Amino acid sequence: MDERTRAEVERAEAALVEHYPRLVRLAYLVLPPSMGRHRKVLTAHGLVQRALPWRAPRRPAGALPAQRGADTGAGYDLVRQRTVELALAYEERQRPAVLLPTVPFVWGLRLFPRAGGADELALDQALSAVPAAVRAALGLWQLEGLDADAARAVLVRAGVADPDAVQRAAGQLDRRTAGTAALLTSGEFDPCTVQARPTDLLRRRQRVRATAVLAAVLVAGAVAVAALPAGRPAAGTVPTAAQQALDPDRLLRTPHEQWAETSRVDFTAWPPRGRQAGDRQLLARALRVWAAPPPGTRIVAAADTSTRPPAAPPRLLYAGLIDNVMVVVLHDGERLVRYAEPEGATPTLHFARVDAADLTSAGGLVIGRGNGWLRYLIAPWVSDVAVRDLLAPDAPPHGLHLAPDGVTDRIPLPPADGAPCGHWPVAEFRSSPRIDDRRSFLVTDLGDLAPVHLTYLPSPTAGGPGGPGEVTGAPALHSWARTACGLRSLRGTGVRAVNNWAYAQQALPEGGGTATWVCNRADTWRGPGRAVVQFLPPATGPADPGKTAGRAVGTAACSPFGRHVLGDVHWQAKSGKWYLLAAGSSEVAGIDVTGGVRAGAAAPTLAVPAEPQAPAQVAGRLRDGRSLLALRP
Repeated sequence: MDERTRAEVERAEAALVEHYPRLVRLAYLVLPPSMGRHRKVLTAHGLVQRALPWRAPRRPAGALPAQRGADTGAGYDLVRQRTVELALAYEERQRPAVLLPTVPFVWGLRLFPRAGGADELALDQALSAVPAAVRAALGLWQLEGLDADAARAVLVRAGVADPDAVQRAAGQLDRRTAGTAALLTSGEFDPCTVQARPTDLLRRRQRVRATAVLAAVLVAGAVAVAALPAGRPAAGTVPTAAQQALDPDRLLRTPHEQWAETSRVDFTAWPPRGRQAGDRQLLARALRVWAAPPPGTRIVAAADTSTRPPAAPPRLLYAGLIDNVMVVVLHDGERLVRYAEPEGATPTLHFARVDAADLTSAGGLVIGRGNGWLRYLIAPWVSDVAVRDLLAPDAPPHGLHLAPDGVTDRIPLPPADGAPCGHWPVAEFRSSPRIDDRRSFLVTDLGDLAPVHLTYLPSPTAGGPGGPGEVTGAPALHSWARTACGLRSLRGTGVRAVNNWAYAQQALPEGGGTATWVCNRADTWRGPGRAVVQFLPPATGPADPGKTAGRAVGTAACSPFGRHVLGDVHWQAKSGKWYLLAAGSSEVAGIDVTGGVRAGAAAPTLAVPAEPQAPAQVAGRLRDGRSLLALRP
């Protein structure tokens, strides 16, 4: 390595030290939100600390190192490029093995940036719904001050497949979010200014075998504490954060009418309800079991939901008797925790992630569940609840009785896996007249504490899917009648909402009528989604399920950030003749078929004779010149 290379390395080292907070903030923004804030903080620091993959030769005796601030621009470009590459690799699950041992490690503490306000929360939710490359483009613009060309060059060097599409998506996100630059530089996104909280302190103290001397000290301390009044620390001592989290007197309690006076309408706006909301002993038991579950405790957690103890006093949502089971529901800002205490049996803890809830997804929670039924506890802004069967779209809903504390009557469960799918009960919530955008919305149960919000987007809109609407009119209900049974495959996957987008209609050959192509997209609480393309020919009945034409997991397809979709299927006409059918969304200008079948169409739909066994590769041509592959089954 010559002196020029040595100088480059030294300038890069100086740039990294000088701009370390700036680089860590960029890495934190690009890393996937599903990692959780604690892990993102540590990983962002680890990435930046590993952003120098070079090793400089030994400096000759008497030589001086490169001065900080002396022409560090090129060196900064190098470490910034490496930081972006490493952060993007995490989303693709291609984590460099050499990185893992050097990630900072913190034992017994959780680190996370300071919480922001409603604007920061909205931006964080929007960022969690886009791929890492889009977050990187936004960071290069707003944090680094690069123009579009310079940012594109960084993305290309980082291996981003379609940097132009990424920048367009980043531009859309930037336009939808006011004051993006100021928000990204706030404390909410600063991994160098963090708060510390204990993790599983109580559980670790139970599991670690103390030495004899330490055991004697603990016993002596326990004897001294036992002489004090119950629930009070010794004079002159300050309770730790973990002790405060277990104190029922410190539980957060939202005033009953605050939901109507705040712009943040989610679980933080729920007041405490239930006859036992003032039962200090019950609440203390629930907190102790959450912090240190005794042997035999049944623990159920939604996908990618932590079961860690509370780091700070949680919010009380409910405490009362539900079907002879004492139930307490708590909310710690990120999770719902349901403590169930059956008489004479071991308790159950149920965890569900709800860190991006809104008016609809925080409209209710499952407060009780039995053999073939459940009960909801509804939000204070929900005034009416009805039940309808998705597989009977023309049948009117029937109202459901609500107890004064917001608990519904029993609602039948959707059919279990493997059982006949002859009905699909859903709850229809109607928001209070005090909500400006009063509306009705449907939710269904997929096994978690938080029900799943169902939405619908009608037939083609220019440019792809926009904002989904509620399932209220006949087209929406009939679309869901034919796709509802597919919801069973989503049980246990931590789904937040599912949308039906009728992205194309196609006239079938031989006068076979009109088919509808639907993209059914499920979004999870942790971010990644699943898309299923379904082909719905003229129905033989309101619940005719049609046929699955393609699917993708961990994708942005059929969302505002994956606005183009293409599917194909083999279909048999009444004459017995088989056809290959394909249909794309509105920006698909043409379709080409290769392989065992060769055909083309200068339109968003295609129908060509083809045997069902004939292999075919279907690709679309978008209006802007890019290509689009059909989703595969």
